[in-house]
Amino acid sequence: MLDAILRPIIDPPLRRMALVACKLGASANGVTLMGLAFGLAATIAIGRQAYGAGFTLILASRVLDGLDGAVARCTTATDFGGYLDSICDYAFYVGVPLGFAFADPTRNGLPAASLLASFVMSGTSFLAFAIIAAKRRLKTNARGHKSFFYSGGLMEGTETIIFFVLMALFPRWFPTLAWLFAALCIVTAVQRTYAALNTFRP
Repeated sequence: MLDAILRPIIDPPLRRMALVACKLGASANGVTLMGLAFGLAATIAIGRQAYGAGFTLILASRVLDGLDGAVARCTTATDFGGYLDSICDYAFYVGVPLGFAFADPTRNGLPAASLLASFVMSGTSFLAFAIIAAKRRLKTNARGHKSFFYSGGLMEGTETIIFFVLMALFPRWFPTLAWLFAALCIVTAVQRTYAALNTFRP
């Protein structure tokens, strides 16, 4: 929901950072993998109940996730780069709830499992929409230049970061935040299904 609104704000500083990274010889795929490494480190930190470190690592991971696309545009964007970025994003999305489940299985296990299940529904609706949109040659740059069609929804990347940050800052709230986040992800999947019904009519 907020991704399209924030793109004009975050793109200029990301472009400046990307120019510096490109001059230093950074590759987009290298930045993507570094972002994944920080994301997995956040999972480990949260699982060990080092929530402050988890918070910092989440932010670092997402900055790199935004930077890799900007680096790709100032070097050479590839289809594999878009694929790798998506895989690493979902590894990060899965990792944070798993970290909370390991931190306190009794309190966090069921909310984390429910949140992960909702991610499956939301992610499937997102990727299925992208596949059919590619078949129909539909394009959008509302959320920046992407390797494939990014359909909008109530819960997008920005909202995910907000929830993860709140979880890291207030770990005792994790069950409540996870249940709320899961419900909103299901709403997003329904929302995308309705959009598909209208977009993909014969």
